Amino acid sequence: MKAYPVKSLYEEMAFIAMHFHWSHSDLMQLEHRERRRWCREISAINRAQSGAPANPFEL
Repeated sequence: MKAYPVKSLYEEMAFIAMHFHWSHSDLMQLEHRERRRWCREISAINRAQSGAPANPFEL
């Protein structure tokens, strides 16, 4: 089994922490899929607030 890249883990954690102000221990308890899901949800909220399309290739 291949380990998840540490750089990606910290990028995801920083992204969630910046938006939700969750603690390091709370973020470390999340499973990979759940952490990625929160990143997608935050990104969708950011796009909606900025008026950007959900798909950057949409015209």
